[in-house]
Amino acid sequence: MIVALAGGVGAAKFLRGLVEVMPPEDLTIISNTGDDIEMFGLHISPDIDIVAYTLSGLVDEERGWGIRGDTFDSLDMIRRYDEPVWFNLGDRDLATHILRTRQLRAGLSLTEITAAQCAALGIASHILPMCDQPVPSMIRTPAGYFHFQEYLVQRGGREDVLEVVYQDIAHASPAQGVLDALSEAEAILFCPSNPIISVGTILAVPGIRDAIRSSAAPVVAISPIIQGATLKGPADLMLQGLGFEVSAYGVAQYYGDLLSGYLLDTLDADLGPRVEALGLRVEVTNSIMKTLDDKVALARAALNLARTCS
Repeated sequence: MIVALAGGVGAAKFLRGLVEVMPPEDLTIISNTGDDIEMFGLHISPDIDIVAYTLSGLVDEERGWGIRGDTFDSLDMIRRYDEPVWFNLGDRDLATHILRTRQLRAGLSLTEITAAQCAALGIASHILPMCDQPVPSMIRTPAGYFHFQEYLVQRGGREDVLEVVYQDIAHASPAQGVLDALSEAEAILFCPSNPIISVGTILAVPGIRDAIRSSAAPVVAISPIIQGATLKGPADLMLQGLGFEVSAYGVAQYYGDLLSGYLLDTLDADLGPRVEALGLRVEVTNSIMKTLDDKVALARAALNLARTCS
């Protein structure tokens, strides 16, 4: 079994390639839920949904999020009532959130709900939330504290990051199946997601970091930072704000002794010796995923590197 720690869009692209080079049913995805937020009375799980929509073939690849061909009539009507609309939710997408919210109120766990979602969408892989408890990620900027979605979507994700707070994380526990998956894994992959607000949030759940450290499986990461910049999202501002070098090396340094292998983009090949000095086995490959072939090649490279680290 392969276990992947996943955030949103970058992870979804990588995972799309991964299921092409291995049996999808042998893949367990541990999803960040620190991005979860309530909008219009509905529980939204953005990272779970982008991965589920991608693996089921529903994703709108042109936008990079949501469901292909979706409409936004519901949001247009909400605007007519003079309600703030800053988070785009398509009409078909809303169905997912309506059902999730109803099931949560009926007493089901997010883990149970996500398993049913995967079954309904025909996804053979296993998507597990990192935990079932609400643990919103909060970003402190010079203007104050904001939920990550407010910081990124509503405010544009351009403000300096002074602190990242995983709210209530100390009271959370790994969702059912998470620790078992990590202990049984043949390889653990850190997707090319924001290391602080996606993968880092998963690692902050009590018990998960220790489970990875004690696992016999090789741990391989792919950086979302290429040539000192992020392809998408505010990972660069977060690394800088927390005192890390804004580079693929800085990401490797952030993950520390959890890693055994690291994939560098060809544009960052010169960072290889510095990363190797951290005690990691390094491979250089293209990590910019524009096509399905790119995604497949990156996934294959990650698995190959994991095998050499075994």
